[in-house]
Amino acid sequence: MKEIIADIVSNVKHFFSYALYEGDETVIRVGTLLLIIMSCVFAYYILKIIRKLITAKLPLEDKRKFVSIFKVTNYVVYILVIIAVLSSSGVDLTVLLTASAALFVGLGFALQYLFQDIISGILIILDQSLLVGDVIEVNGKVGRVIDIKLRTTRAITRDDKIIIIPNHFFLTDIVYNFTQNHKTTRETVSVGVAYGSDTRLVEKLLLESVEKQKGILKNPKPNVIFKDFGDSALSFDVNFFINDSFSDPRIKSDVRFRIDQLFRDNGVTIPFPQRDVHIYNK
Repeated sequence: MKEIIADIVSNVKHFFSYALYEGDETVIRVGTLLLIIMSCVFAYYILKIIRKLITAKLPLEDKRKFVSIFKVTNYVVYILVIIAVLSSSGVDLTVLLTASAALFVGLGFALQYLFQDIISGILIILDQSLLVGDVIEVNGKVGRVIDIKLRTTRAITRDDKIIIIPNHFFLTDIVYNFTQNHKTTRETVSVGVAYGSDTRLVEKLLLESVEKQKGILKNPKPNVIFKDFGDSALSFDVNFFINDSFSDPRIKSDVRFRIDQLFRDNGVTIPFPQRDVHIYNK
């Protein structure tokens, strides 16, 4: 019985040590190939567990965005596993690594911005710092986010144009997000009235101009600020709250129309800039 077991063990060892490829300094055996397969299978299940942990709390739309990046990650991990197994099995990889070093350096320089955008996209999706529907301001342009991909984010502007923003922009530059904390934002319309005007009447008319305006919230209540004594006018701000920052210009335009009409009806003057010119005759 012992002889049979010893014979089986000997045959298994011989099978595992059978050389599939023999080079000058490289030998790849059956055992090495099987170890590579087992290591890749083990890495597959580990990556699957990691993927589930990362995407567990993400919306379905964001989970789908990770499909491509996980595929790339899987390939990279498999290559590293194969290299590690071959190296531990005594296979000399020096020639292979030396030959590919220049290629890797060139690819690294060529793809650095691509990977920078992809990594930024992953961070944006994971920390939920930017969501579809958010109203943002980038380089003076206000837009509503309509799509967040791994490399770029798309937003539609108020004049119905699409801006495509590389994701690294959100990590390296200042971006105003009007709706990150909540949908409500405070907006302001400024106006100047002539010196000598009844300031309390001005306050009343400004509040009246926003009371019945569609899109302006009743709570928090609008308020009027007597901002300053200007060069040729008394400066006022009427502050109000809206829950749709994207339609901000239209609402402000309607408020200005109402202010102009109310001032005309109540004899409040919006002055022209005034300058005193002195002429001396010599």
